[in-house]
Amino acid sequence: MSDSPGLWRRSGVDLRLLLMSVLLVVMAIVFHVMSGGLFLTPENLYNLAQQTAVVGVVATVMVLIIVARHIDLSVGSVMGFVGVLIAYLQYTAGWSWPASCLAGLAVALLVSLYQGGLTALLGVPSFVVTLGGLMSFRGAAFLVADGKTQPVNDEFFQTLGGGYDGGIGVTATWVLAALVGLALFARMLQKRSARQRHEMAVEPLWLDVLLTAVPVAVVLAFAATMNHYQIPSKTAPQGIPIPVLIWAVVAVVLSFLVHRTRFGRYVFAMGGNPDAAALVGIPVKRVTLMLFALLAVLVTIAAIVSIARLNAGTNSLGTGMELYVIAAAVIGGTALAGGSGSIFGSVLGALIMQSLDSGMLLLDVPIGKRMVIIGQVLIVAVVFDVLYRKYVGESS
Repeated sequence: MSDSPGLWRRSGVDLRLLLMSVLLVVMAIVFHVMSGGLFLTPENLYNLAQQTAVVGVVATVMVLIIVARHIDLSVGSVMGFVGVLIAYLQYTAGWSWPASCLAGLAVALLVSLYQGGLTALLGVPSFVVTLGGLMSFRGAAFLVADGKTQPVNDEFFQTLGGGYDGGIGVTATWVLAALVGLALFARMLQKRSARQRHEMAVEPLWLDVLLTAVPVAVVLAFAATMNHYQIPSKTAPQGIPIPVLIWAVVAVVLSFLVHRTRFGRYVFAMGGNPDAAALVGIPVKRVTLMLFALLAVLVTIAAIVSIARLNAGTNSLGTGMELYVIAAAVIGGTALAGGSGSIFGSVLGALIMQSLDSGMLLLDVPIGKRMVIIGQVLIVAVVFDVLYRKYVGESS
């Protein structure tokens, strides 16, 4: 099952994702030149990867929420609430980090059942429910710790956020990159074999190898870049940061859910036509509740990574994150009208949004101007989505 329109019939390459990839490369080059060679340095790319991971984790599931014709405007506030709670339980209450994280997950699931229940069972629009949650759970984040910052000191927990000891090292990075490359080529051969077995048209081998070599080269280049970043006080480079690995695992798992499970098919069917989905026996209410529960799990993971990276839970954690998450999903090809979206697209969307923000920071763009630009980028993304589906999607 394809999770986004506009595939090139001959090569099987998603034209929209190709355009987004080109945009990301052009943006990186422009910022690198304008910043005097600071953007594409290993240090900046390492920090950029860590920063993007939090938005990227939540954006992957936001794709499915939007595909099913819902929205969650409270993700940033819920993440702040859960993050402060986890930090509070560790610092003030003296809980271990596993116990505090499980407690945070339990609270996030209760929030999801409350908001998802109002949407699925009572039919209250998710926009209204989560708009109220945006304010309510931001207030709850203040109430948990009486507005005080809660430090986290567990060394292992801190590695989950990247930072000083948050990379996997040079050797593990190269091994992982090699395994990913082999997996991509094996997947390519498996798809060719399946098409031949079903007597379907197969592209020339050189074309499939070329199309597979491009992402493999990107993976190897990323590994090399991460292995070139070394903190001055350390004797070895960092390697891939742990938050990026967490993000990658989340993206792979959700992509599997979309393409290989009944749950994924149900979500896209609901987004395409909710009434028809209910008539053919799809448990729409249950799937909606499951979607919000999945969102709670990933919001908790994002909260853990955030407070581990900051070494503290703060009341401002996740402020404005809902804009970045929704923008990442929309830029990556998710239709706000529902019915279509892309997990990999959300990865590109998150990278584009964070690269834009990081590049403007390097150029010392004032925060007011940054907010204006980022807000307009979301509008441009929606306009592009409408035009793309109208003119390109129909002809594909």
